Amino acid sequence: MTATTAATSLASGEPPINFAAHQLRTGNIAGARDDFEQMLAMLLAAIYPGARAITANPGDWGIDILLGELSGLVIVWQSKYFWPTVTKSHHGQIRESFDSALAAAARNGYRLSQWILCVPASMDAPTAQWWDNWRARRQRETGVAIELWHENVLRNLLVKPDCAHVRRHFYDPYVPAQTRRVPLRDLSDEDATSLDDALFVRQLRAAGHVEVGAAKREYFNAEIMAREVLDKRLPDELAALLEADGVVHGIWEARFNAMAFTGDPHLPGLHAGVMTEIRESGAFPERLRAGPVHRCGLMHRVVEDRRAGWVRHWREVASEPR
Repeated sequence: MTATTAATSLASGEPPINFAAHQLRTGNIAGARDDFEQMLAMLLAAIYPGARAITANPGDWGIDILLGELSGLVIVWQSKYFWPTVTKSHHGQIRESFDSALAAAARNGYRLSQWILCVPASMDAPTAQWWDNWRARRQRETGVAIELWHENVLRNLLVKPDCAHVRRHFYDPYVPAQTRRVPLRDLSDEDATSLDDALFVRQLRAAGHVEVGAAKREYFNAEIMAREVLDKRLPDELAALLEADGVVHGIWEARFNAMAFTGDPHLPGLHAGVMTEIRESGAFPERLRAGPVHRCGLMHRVVEDRRAGWVRHWREVASEPR
C-alpha cells in the first residue's frame, strides 16, 4: 500500500485494504483466485454499470469480465491472483491470457479494443521492465490497448464512494480480528501423551507442576496456528506471529528477572504471573487472531525453543537429554 493510499484510508476512518483477505476468506490460493475475480466483477459493475462476468463453460473465451457486446467491440478484464509479487514466473500466464483473448475474438466474430490485466500485487523491477516492453510490442502488433491494474490502482478504485459496498463486503470484515479468533482444536489422548517428554512439560515439572493438561492444550493449539501462518507465508501474519513471540518472551523475561534472586530456585508464582499477564495483555497484534489459549501456547513454544523456563536453573533443564 502506498503512503498516500494508507493516509487517505486512515483519514477517512476506513480500514486499510489488504488483498491477502481473499486467502483468509477462502483458506487457500485456489479459493482466493475465485474470490478476487468476484470482487473485480462487483467493482467493475459499480464503475461501469454494463460490465458483466463471463462464466467458463467449459472455456471462458479468455474473458473474466466484459464491457461491450460480443457482436461488436469489447473491453476485457483478465483477473490473475498473483501473490505476493508479480515475477518472471508469471510472464507465461500473462502472454497466454492475452493470446487466448485475441484468438477467441477472432474465432467468435467480435473485436477486442482493450485488454486489462488485474493483479492484487505489484511487479518486481525485472517484470515491470518486461511488461513495458511486451505491452508496447503487442499493442503495435495487434492494435489492442493493453493496461495494468495493479494493487494501487485497485485500492484507489475501492476507496471511491460508489465502490464502498465492494470494499465493505470483501475487506472490512477482516480488520477487527479479535471478533474472529482462530478456532480451538481438541487435543486427543494420543497427542497429549506424545507431549509428555516435551521440554515445556519438563520445565513445568521441574517447577513442581502436577497437572499439565491445560498447558499441553495451549501448546498444541498455538503450534497449529503458528504452522498455518508459516505455511501460508502472508507477510502481515508472519510479522504478527513474530511480534506476538516477542510480547510473550518479554513478559516472561521481565518477571523472571524480578524473581531470579529470590530464595526458592523453583520460583513459585512465576508461571501463574506470566500467564495471567499474557491473557490480560493488550499488546498482542490483532491480525494474528489469537485468543487467550493460543497466547499462552505461544509462551510454551518459547520454552520449547529453549529460550525460557520456569525455574532458576531452566538452562540446565533444557540441556538435559530427553
